[in-house]
This record gives sequence, structure tokens and C-alpha cells, in this order.
Amino acid sequence: MLKRIRIGAAVVFWLGITLLFLDFTGVLHGYLGWMARIQFLPAVLALNVGVIIGLVLLTIIFGRVYCSVICPLGVFQDGISWLGTHRSKAPYKYKKELGWLRYGIWVAYVACLVAGIQVVVSLLAPYGAYGRILGSIKHPVAGPTIIIAAVTLIVVVALSLKGGRTYCNSLCPVGTTLSFFSRFAMFRPVIDADKCKHCKACEHACKAQCIAISKERQKIDYSRCVDCFNCLETCKFGALSYKFAWECHPESTCHPESTCHPESTCHPERSEGSPVKDSSATPQNDSTRRAFMAGTAIAVGAAALKGVEARAQEAAKKVDGGYADVLPKQALDREIPITPPGSKSVKDFYRHCIACQLCVVECPNGVLRPSSAPERLMQPEMGYEKGFCRPECTRCSEVCPAGAIEKISREEKTQYHIGTARVDLLSCISATGKAHCGQCARKCPVGAIQMVEKDGVRVPAVNEQVCIGCGACEQYCPVRPISAITVNGKYIHV
Repeated sequence: MLKRIRIGAAVVFWLGITLLFLDFTGVLHGYLGWMARIQFLPAVLALNVGVIIGLVLLTIIFGRVYCSVICPLGVFQDGISWLGTHRSKAPYKYKKELGWLRYGIWVAYVACLVAGIQVVVSLLAPYGAYGRILGSIKHPVAGPTIIIAAVTLIVVVALSLKGGRTYCNSLCPVGTTLSFFSRFAMFRPVIDADKCKHCKACEHACKAQCIAISKERQKIDYSRCVDCFNCLETCKFGALSYKFAWECHPESTCHPESTCHPESTCHPERSEGSPVKDSSATPQNDSTRRAFMAGTAIAVGAAALKGVEARAQEAAKKVDGGYADVLPKQALDREIPITPPGSKSVKDFYRHCIACQLCVVECPNGVLRPSSAPERLMQPEMGYEKGFCRPECTRCSEVCPAGAIEKISREEKTQYHIGTARVDLLSCISATGKAHCGQCARKCPVGAIQMVEKDGVRVPAVNEQVCIGCGACEQYCPVRPISAITVNGKYIHV
């Protein structure tokens, strides 16, 4: 029963996060956005104290339920590991903890988090890693981000097929953080030594590979246990139970001579040989697993189909009247990157961003894209090759779970000056006398550009005090491949 409840809740969370990233309607975030905000690292970076305390208390009470239910990458690994064991029939076996690797990565990760080295932080964060995988499916953009996403996917799948939760218990810093609390979980699986027949069914079913069974000793490493409840479902002798265990022996085994409270339920009244029904392969469980795999296939298939359609539409836009190809706008290497309204400054934005790509996939104007710059690799930056940041749009500020972009209203957005436009008179059509243009002045939504007389021709002039850096002028400028008027970012926005 516990396993079925866990699988049902995990599928709900996994589908919710997956649909959040693959949403083509733009309406799901209002219903599912809270699932992103309760992810551990985004909550830490957003200083969401309530969520952090809640997740820690959840772990202290029930163990690492977060890893097996709430974390989308963890649930994804469960699906892959189930597929691997289902096809190969190869059982798991206990493996000793790689403490030097696990805690070495954790120490380095925390140091990078404190020092603001977000490339490392973003690379190992499980929620961000899963988001980049889905983001690369929905919006495949050539560059290092899609390569990193592909490599991450390959590594996670390979480790899951071979060792179940190896990634969670050796590489994931969030899993290691929660392991400090799960050691002392109030409720956890407990082995009754008197009933254990040393058949190793639980050890072979444990995808965290944290159960060791022998005639001399039976133990569970609670720091690695993710409360999947596979062990409970496979034990046919009633030797395993999920119970209140603070009063039990520090080891995972209940012995008559242990320090259990006299009223403890370590030895429930039950005939020793009475079997317990193995429900690990019940039709209901199988249908849940099939739903998990079917959901994966549907989500990925829909994303691929939508991507093909989007690319076809994009190709159609590159023809002027059906007669001549229109050169695309060229991405600029700006002196100062442009970050979204709602980020207080460039530094503040990149210190909090975990590169999950949720703002990228949710941006309706195609303005946000992953950066290729080494110092902000995979983190979003703004570009105006495909559109501009419309003053009425606050989508990215609504979806960011890590506090890199604070939620703002439409009225507040115009108070953020994220950049300043500047004109290259040598390439401007009006300034060179090739034609009367003024497109930038007509399209500026805040009236920051005026056409003025200079040397007998009308040229655009930018009022830097009024310009908000939305990029409308750069987007609508007819000069290609680099616009005659471009926007450079500002370090401080407010």
C-alpha cells in the first residue's frame, strides 16, 4: 500500500513538472507553478524559509520522501531503473557508500554556492538539470547548453539502468544535504531480525543499494534510503515494516536485546512462517508504471511535434513576400548582458539563477536564451533577434522559482531600466541618406527615441533617461544582420 501511494504521488509531481516545462498553452503555470517553488535548491536561493523548513521537517519525520516523490529527476530515475530491472531481471545488491566522492562533491558544491560560482551549482542541481533536458527538447538551440543537457541525460540514464539511485547517492548535492537529516528520520523501514530469513529479497529490490543482509547482520543505511518501499513489498516473511523508530536501536535491525521501548512494535504478533503477499508486481502497480512510461512518451512526442511545427513556421517567416530570403538577425556579443526586468542587477540575477530554463521555455516573445559565455554558462540572457521584451509581459517574473527574477506587475516593469539603446550612424538607413526610415522611433513603446535633424538628414536620437532597454528598436530596425540600433545591458536595473 505504501509503495502504491508513493508511486501515485510521484507520478503526479513528475507529470506536473514535466508539463510545466513542455507547456505550449501558457496557462499551466497558474495551476502547477507551486511544484517548481517547492524544489529544494530554488527555495534556498529564493530564501523561501517556509519551504526549506517544511522540506527539512518532512525528511526528519518520514525520511527522504522528497527524493522519491517531489524531485522530478529522482522520479525520472525510478522510471528508468524500473525499465532496466524489468528487462534484465538483474537484482541490486548492497554497495558501500562512496563517502569520499559524495561528501567531496557536497563540500565543493556548497563552496561554489557561497562563492557565487553558479556554473557548478547549475550543473549539479537536480531540478535545474531536469529542466535543461526538457528545455532542450522544447527549444533546441545549438550551443553548449544542449550538449550539457544531452550528456546529463545519458549519465543519469546509464547510472539508473545499472545502479538505480547511484546519481542521487553519489553525485546529487541535494540528496546529500537531505541525507544528514534522514539518518534520524522518525519513521523509517526497520528489519525484525527474528523474522528475517536472510533471503536477500529486500537487498535485491533496493534501488538505493543501501540494504545489507547476512546471517550475522542486517542493516539499512538510512542516509541513502529514499523511502521507495520496494523492500517492504518484496519481503514475504513480515520482517520489514515502516514504523516509528526513534526509540529503536540505532542500527536498522530490531533485536530483543536492543534499546527498544517495551511497547514498541518491533515484534508484532504474527506467526513466523506466515507469508506476506508480494504486491510488487500487482496489476495495479504495473498499470501505474505503464502510465509513467506512457506519460514520458506522450510528453516527449508532443514536444518533438511542436518543435517541428515551430521550425516550419520560423522558416516561413524568413521569406519576404515569398520572393526573396530575408537575412536573420545576428546574435550580439554585448559588453554587458541584458537580464530580465525583475532582476535587480546582472550580478544578483546570475547569483540566484540555477539555469533550469523555465523562463526560457515560458518566454512568449523568444527573447530569453541560454548563454554560452563561460562565466554564466547555461544561464539565460536576453537577445532581440526574434522579438523584444514587451512592456505588458511579465511571464518570466511569474515563473522563476529561485528568486533570480522577482515577481513584478506591468506597471512596475517600466521602472526597470535593463539596458540602453545606442545608434550606429554608419549603418543607419536614415543617417546614411539611403531612405527615410524612423522605424525605431515609431516602434519605441516608451517614446525614448526621436528623429532629429543632423547634417541635413533626420537621424534617431536616444533619451537614455527614458529608455528601458526593451529592444523594440533593435528588433524592428530593418538593417541586417546587425541592427543599426542596438541595446547594451545595465549592471544595476533599479
